[in-house]
Amino acid sequence: MGETVYLNGAFVPIEKALVPVEDRGYQFADGIYEVIRVYGGGPFRLKPHLDRLERSASAIELSLPPRAEIEAAADELLRRNNLTEAGIYLQVTRGVAPRQHLIPEGIAPTVVMTARAVSAPNAEIWQRGVKALTVPDGRWELCHVKSVGLLFNTLAKRQAHRAGAFEAIFVRDGIVTEGSSSNLFALIDGVLFTHPRDNHILAGITRGAAIEVAEQLGHPLREEKFTNDDLRRAQEVFFSSSIVEIVPVVSIDGRPVGRGVPGPVTLGIREAFEALTKKE
Repeated sequence: MGETVYLNGAFVPIEKALVPVEDRGYQFADGIYEVIRVYGGGPFRLKPHLDRLERSASAIELSLPPRAEIEAAADELLRRNNLTEAGIYLQVTRGVAPRQHLIPEGIAPTVVMTARAVSAPNAEIWQRGVKALTVPDGRWELCHVKSVGLLFNTLAKRQAHRAGAFEAIFVRDGIVTEGSSSNLFALIDGVLFTHPRDNHILAGITRGAAIEVAEQLGHPLREEKFTNDDLRRAQEVFFSSSIVEIVPVVSIDGRPVGRGVPGPVTLGIREAFEALTKKE
């Protein structure tokens, strides 16, 4: 049995899940999305994900289907694809209309949802840690909107990959913001720093969970701006995201982070995060 996709209220085989060429998501990146991790058949923190989806939609004046409809579709999509460990991709675009810059009134949004198997992150990644590369953050000023317009992110990710790094770290005017597809934490002089929630980062759901468990473990934490120079002297650094979860960074731009191995604070947060996903 092939993969089933949710498209505008119907469940269809992926090869029949087609969108018109004049969909504004295709022509203008006029749309938003969410990626939701599923553990044991249950979407992890679905409410915060849908809260963020609604904030993104409100920021660009985009209509959404009722939340209950999205939740029911996600459950049914998992059932039809027989998935318990998965990643759900939900995308809502403005819809289909003749191409023009002026946003037309009264068009119906296009809603697409896929669900695919996701395995636990490779243990070697968090046992050995990963390399990262800093790149200039040239994205738009609305990074808090989870837009499908991710060209700059994908170019940064490719640049990191070509340099043998796992992820790119954005730096805007000397301030560290986040990764190309993740949020970033740095342990500096015994305090965990992560960029504050503003228009220069996309505050992740896993980021929020990492903050929770860090505070429960008693680690001092500040949602404050920090510089690239601060990052260079950090004792520990880690990424957070829905798919890779918590990943230690052991090298940035060819320089070791701390002792060049995953640190105890990061590994403790990862262990607590894993316990949280099982509990919830």
